[in-house]
Amino acid sequence: MSFKKRLMTGALATLMSAAGLAGAANAATEIQWWHAFTGRLGDLLAKQVEDYNASQSDYVVVATNKGNYSETLNAGIAAFRAGEQPHILQVVEVGTATMMSAKGAIKPVYEVMAESGLPFDPDVYLPAVAGYYTTTDGQMLSLPYNSSTPVLYINKDALKTAGLDPETKPKTWVEVETVLTALKAAGSACPLTTAWQSWVHLENLSAYHNVPFATKDNGFAGVDTELAFNSPLQVKHIDTLGRWAKDGLFIYSGRRNEGGARFRSGECALFTESSAGYAGVKAEAQFPFAVVNLPYWDDVAGAPQNTIIGGASLWVMAGHEGEEYKGVADFFNFLSSAEVQADWHQNTGYLPITTAAYDLTKSQGFYETNPGTDIAILQMTGKAPTGNSKGLRLGSFDQIRGIIDEELEGVWSGSKSAQEALDAAVERGNQLLRRFEQANR
Repeated sequence: MSFKKRLMTGALATLMSAAGLAGAANAATEIQWWHAFTGRLGDLLAKQVEDYNASQSDYVVVATNKGNYSETLNAGIAAFRAGEQPHILQVVEVGTATMMSAKGAIKPVYEVMAESGLPFDPDVYLPAVAGYYTTTDGQMLSLPYNSSTPVLYINKDALKTAGLDPETKPKTWVEVETVLTALKAAGSACPLTTAWQSWVHLENLSAYHNVPFATKDNGFAGVDTELAFNSPLQVKHIDTLGRWAKDGLFIYSGRRNEGGARFRSGECALFTESSAGYAGVKAEAQFPFAVVNLPYWDDVAGAPQNTIIGGASLWVMAGHEGEEYKGVADFFNFLSSAEVQADWHQNTGYLPITTAAYDLTKSQGFYETNPGTDIAILQMTGKAPTGNSKGLRLGSFDQIRGIIDEELEGVWSGSKSAQEALDAAVERGNQLLRRFEQANR
């Protein structure tokens, strides 16, 4: 059934219910979805659920916010132990290895789809997105939902005030320093800030330059992986940011996305952040802005390679009835439709998860009227991923990110050198990886 017909069918079902024929609605199978979205993203997610529920009468999806990514993951694990797990759990991308190791707690998406008898073709999903959540032989473990990649946002008015061409788009970190120096000289109190420092400036830095973040293809090839992000390239980059912090060119705003408000208000001129930040910048910024590729170091052979995704995917929890899983499969097909994905991509800045959604967005002229919104997908798909740039699959990675954040803060404050901080983060992180390995042999 087409997307339009499903909505028409849903509208008819609503009218019948209003006329007193609510018995069928009461018989609908309920599907529980726990997620981590609030604000505008939470509203858009709720609209997807509302549209799905209106499109058919067999299932009712109930979406519930369970806090931020870490809190939602912990809530899902605790609920499974108590036998009260939802059908669908939104899990941050760095939780992939944790979910894969949760024996008996998950039901892989490829199994859910196969058992449902509903159409499912894993080849329709963008390889650069879906690859993060598939087995080595291409079997989909979880459904890509909100996938993003880091880009550089630029306040054009700030460049103009600094005497620079407002259309300046620095491609390399050397060019970025030239821009930051001019901004600082013109009185900018915040030439550059960032969100998600580990994700942008270590995880994606490594992939973008085709150097390992960890051994064993960043964990894809086995749990006996070791961290490797203290090589010369990563040390050089963090040392540069540390020097910029000392000189007032880089202003640290916090571990998550605290820098977003500072950029949207006009306080900070340049901002490295998720492509999904586009919706908020477009809605709140009172200045013209540009979205450009993440800068790279041009003295690294082959750079830039490709960036990797952030965001989250939808995992199906084990322990439910067959009819409920058929409802999950039906809902996943709805979420994967070109119309739903194109709308989600265009309203959030998250990547479309299917080629059809990308093609539909192009045919609608969205990229022409919203310059820069195709940067993320081109940056991710311009080159075939390598073992260093497919993504990260590391156990206990949420905790490892906390260690990285702590060590990087030592660099920004000037209490540690880049080499000292990264060496310490690798050593401390490897201890967590060894515990994870022992628990999952």
